[in-house]
Amino acid sequence: MKKYRLLALSFLAFLADAAFAQNPIIRDQFSADPSARVFNGKIYVFPSHDIPTPPEKPGRKDWFCMEDYHVFSSSDLTDWTDHGVIVSQENVNWVDSASYSMWAPDCIERNGNYYFYFPANTNVPGPNGRKGFGIGVAIADKPEGPYVPQPKPIAGVHGIDPNVFIDKDGQAYLYWSMGNLFVARLKENMLELDSEPVAIPNLPEKGLKEGPYMIERNGIYYLTFPHVENKIERLEYAVGDNPMGPFTMAGVIMDESPMNCWTNHHSFVEYDGQWYLFYHQNEYSPRFDKNRSVCIDSLFFNADGTIQKLEPTKRGAGVTAALQKIEIDRYSNKSEGTEIAFLDTADTFAGWKCILSAKGDWIQYNAVDFGTKKPKSFRAKAMSKTGGVIEVRLDRTDGPLVAELKVPQSKSWEIVETRVMNYDPGVHNLWVILKDKPIEIDWGQFEE
Repeated sequence: MKKYRLLALSFLAFLADAAFAQNPIIRDQFSADPSARVFNGKIYVFPSHDIPTPPEKPGRKDWFCMEDYHVFSSSDLTDWTDHGVIVSQENVNWVDSASYSMWAPDCIERNGNYYFYFPANTNVPGPNGRKGFGIGVAIADKPEGPYVPQPKPIAGVHGIDPNVFIDKDGQAYLYWSMGNLFVARLKENMLELDSEPVAIPNLPEKGLKEGPYMIERNGIYYLTFPHVENKIERLEYAVGDNPMGPFTMAGVIMDESPMNCWTNHHSFVEYDGQWYLFYHQNEYSPRFDKNRSVCIDSLFFNADGTIQKLEPTKRGAGVTAALQKIEIDRYSNKSEGTEIAFLDTADTFAGWKCILSAKGDWIQYNAVDFGTKKPKSFRAKAMSKTGGVIEVRLDRTDGPLVAELKVPQSKSWEIVETRVMNYDPGVHNLWVILKDKPIEIDWGQFEE
């Protein structure tokens, strides 16, 4: 009989702030429209910030409500640091501070300064007599701020979803959307247009287009954007040999959300030789798609330069250390009978659990780093109303048996621990397999 012991949950309370390598990557607040950039060897993500509708704004209860921006950083795609609020509707003098309209932003570095571009409703009428959306700039000397908003939005730009691209020759371009997708050159100061705005031609005429994001790879310019061909957005792209086009439609990057999230907004970044797609979905808010969450997955190009269509995952990107909490409900693959459910439907940020119901049910979690030193034990937060046993194996369902965990009969969560049997150093895919009676699992973790 395998030994096990029960540990007080309070003993592990310090683990509540542990970092995660799974989707969504921001797990204590809603976030959307991620702009990812590599600055100083780290990835910085500048998302928008969905919030619950304030009582004084009941008219926005079924719409987007966004009052500020945070910035997050990581050096390994696993541990993310929230640097806090960098711009708020309360500290930009041209923004209507009651509009809650701080939508998709972007940020770029030039000459040691960081230029943060953001859209918002203006508090003064434009040339057409309407307030509408302007695009402003805030400047900092570090990616995490502090950022100083400029006193006025960019002249001649009326729209949302700014994206800035600096070409190899140093010329900067601003892209944005408002009915169509637009582009214009930027002056060296990054604060003024250096050409008249141009509506980008040869894009789909039917359906909403927004959120442009430009990248260049091997001489090909990729204009990528969300597009509503049917009822909700999917990510598409067009290609050309010049940042201002002309472009030719080339394909779909990501299909419509399986969770029926009406929007998707994205960015691309190459980091340590691998391309990644940042995007959003509404997994923390399945019944209200105006509360969204940032995700990341690896992106691949074909030999001819076309983009391989990406299937969104729960596992995401990055490597999870075996000594960290492994949230197996953020799986890479699972058997048909394995279920995933919220731990608490009233508090979705509490996360999910994995339900293994029938003998042989399994769940797979890829890229766990066991390092070079054998762990002594494996523990899990688990529950079984009947009592049951799970096996933990490496790389396949019949791979090396690392641990066999006996979960006692209980109607509440317990921390259960067992010794580690076999050990294989390095990075492995982890398989958790039900040996007999039903078990629910919140997380697992190896211990030295």
